Amino acid sequence: MYEYEHDGAEIYRRSFATIRAEADLSRFPEDVAQVAVRMIHACGQVDLTTDIDFSPDVVTRAREALDAGAPVLCDAQMVASGVTRKRLPKDNDVVCTLNDPRTPALARELGTTRTAAAMHLWGDRLDGAVVAIGNAPTALFHLLEMVRDGAPRPAAVVGIPVGFIGAVESKDALAEADLEFLVVRGRRGGSAITAAAVNAIASTVE
Repeated sequence: MYEYEHDGAEIYRRSFATIRAEADLSRFPEDVAQVAVRMIHACGQVDLTTDIDFSPDVVTRAREALDAGAPVLCDAQMVASGVTRKRLPKDNDVVCTLNDPRTPALARELGTTRTAAAMHLWGDRLDGAVVAIGNAPTALFHLLEMVRDGAPRPAAVVGIPVGFIGAVESKDALAEADLEFLVVRGRRGGSAITAAAVNAIASTVE
C-alpha cells in the first residue's frame, strides 16, 4: 500500500548522509562533528548545530575515560536506558541513582529535587567519570556546586537538560565552569540527545 524503504541498514546510512549534507558542521573538529551528527539523528533537527557548544578536548577526555573503564553517571533513567551498552569500550557501568530508596529522604534533607540529591550517592565514582545530564537542570547546577565544594572531578560532563526553568542557565553555568563540557545552549535538550552524545563518544562507528 505504501512505498517506503524497508532495509534498516539503508535507512540508517541515508539518515546519516542526509544529516551531513544538510547540517553545517564546519565549525566543529571532526570528533565533535561525529557526536553532533548523532545528536541530530536523535532529534531530527539539523539546526541543532547552532546551539551546540563544547570545550575543545571534551570528546578526547571522555573517550580516554571510557577507555580506562570509567562509569557513565546519569541523572535520569531515560538517559541511562538510552546508552547503548555494546558501544561502550570496557563494558563500562552505566549508573543512575534516582530510584535508589535512599534518594527521597536525602532530597528532603538537602531541600532539593530527587534528581539532584541522587548525585550524592555517586560518591567517589564521580572521580574521572563521564557525567550525562539530560533531564534536570537542578542536577546540573548541583553537580557544579558539588565540584566547587570539593567533590571529585569528572573527566567530562555532557550537560543537556531540557526545559523552561533553569535549563538555559544551568548549561551556561557549565560552559563557564572549569570542566570539560558539551552542551546544547537554550531550552532544547533531553534524554535522547544526551544518550546519543554519549553513544557517539563511546564509539566512532556511526
